[in-house]
Amino acid sequence: MIVHVDMDAFYAAIEVRERPELAGLPVIVGADPRGRGVVSTCSYEARRFGVRSAMPIGEAARRCPQGVFLPVRMALYVDVSRRVMAIFSKYSPLVEPLSIDEAFLDVIGCEGLFGPPEEIARRIKQEIRSTLSLACSVGVAPNKFLAKLATELGKPDGLTVIAPDEVRTVLDPLPVDRVFGIGKRSAEALIRSGIRTIGELARASPPRVELCLGRSAAAHVQRLARGEDDRDVEPFRLPKQMGSERTFAFDLDDPTELHRQLLDLAGEVGAALRDHGYTTRSVRLKVRTHNFVTTTRTRTFSRPTDSDRVLHRAARELFDRARITTPVRLLGVTASDLVHESGDEQPTLFAVPDEEAKSAGVDRVKDRVRRKFGQTALRPATLLATNGGPLRRK
Repeated sequence: MIVHVDMDAFYAAIEVRERPELAGLPVIVGADPRGRGVVSTCSYEARRFGVRSAMPIGEAARRCPQGVFLPVRMALYVDVSRRVMAIFSKYSPLVEPLSIDEAFLDVIGCEGLFGPPEEIARRIKQEIRSTLSLACSVGVAPNKFLAKLATELGKPDGLTVIAPDEVRTVLDPLPVDRVFGIGKRSAEALIRSGIRTIGELARASPPRVELCLGRSAAAHVQRLARGEDDRDVEPFRLPKQMGSERTFAFDLDDPTELHRQLLDLAGEVGAALRDHGYTTRSVRLKVRTHNFVTTTRTRTFSRPTDSDRVLHRAARELFDRARITTPVRLLGVTASDLVHESGDEQPTLFAVPDEEAKSAGVDRVKDRVRRKFGQTALRPATLLATNGGPLRRK
C-alpha cells in the first residue's frame, strides 16, 4: 500500500497560521493585484469565487475583490516544507517528494512500528496538525495513481483509503478527466466518442481510444483506468530543471534594464543550483512580449557549470540573438540537463579557466553572505539601482 500526502492550500494555510485573524477569509498568495503575474495558491474560501492557482492575478482580483492578497514568502514555505518532509521520513525510509508540499511514501515493512497503512496515514495527519498547525489530505491505495486519486477525492483535510477489492467500485463512475494525463481536450475527444467515465474507458477497445488520443497515450491511460500502475516510490529523483522567471509590472523595452533583469534571474538560478548541489549542461531563455508571443532559445555548454557569470553571459547572448523588438512582459532563465555533484560526470582533462575559477569562488562567498544576512545583502552593483531607483522585482 502506498501513502500519498498533499498539504491543503499550502502557502495560504501557512499565511493564515502566521496571522490567525485571516482565518475564514479568502486569502490569495501571489503577485500584486494592482500589477501582473499569477496566483501561486489560495485558500478554499477564495476558491469558492472561482480563484485557482496559475490564474492571472488581475482575474483573481475581479472574481474576488474582497480577497486578502499576500506576496509569496518562499523562504518561509521552504522551511515549513522541510519540517513536513522530516515528519514523513519518520514513518518510512522511502519518501518521494513530488513538490514542496506533496509526497509519496512506501510503507511496506513499517507496519510493525506504526501499524497498518491507514493508521500510518492517520498518525501523519495528526503529527502535522499538532506540530505545524496545518492540515493535509492523505490517500492510501495499492499504487501511486490510486493513492494520489484517493487524496484528491478526500480534499480538504481528508483521509481516503482505496482497498484492492474497492478499486473498480471507486474508479468506474468517475469522469474520464480524473485519469492523470487526460486534459480538457483529451476528455472532450473521449466524450464525443461516447466514453464518459473511467469504467467506460477501461472497457473500451484500444483502437477506439487510440482514435481519440493516439496509440502510446491510449495504452497508458487505459492501464490507469484499469487501476494498474507499477511505478515504484523513488526516494531521490534528479530534477529535470531549475529556473526562475518574472512577469513585470509594466512592459519593458529598455535593453539596459532587460539585461539587468537577466543578470538577476541568472543569479537566482545559479544560487539554486549550488544550494542543491547541481551543475547544468544547458540554459534556456524564455521571452514573452506584450502581445503574448513567447520566444525560447537554448544554449549547451561544453562542460557543466553553476557559475552566475556563465549563466548570465549565455542568457544575454541568447536574448541579443533573439532580436526582440517589442516590449517584454516576461523573462525567464532555466537550467536544464542537470548533473548532481555525486553523479557520474567525467571530469575535464583541462584546467578550468582562471576567470571561471575566480567567479566560482565569488559565487560561494555570495551564497554564504546571503544565507546569513538575506538574499539582498550582497548583489552586483548593476542591480542596486535603475534610473535612480531600486530594481523592480515583481
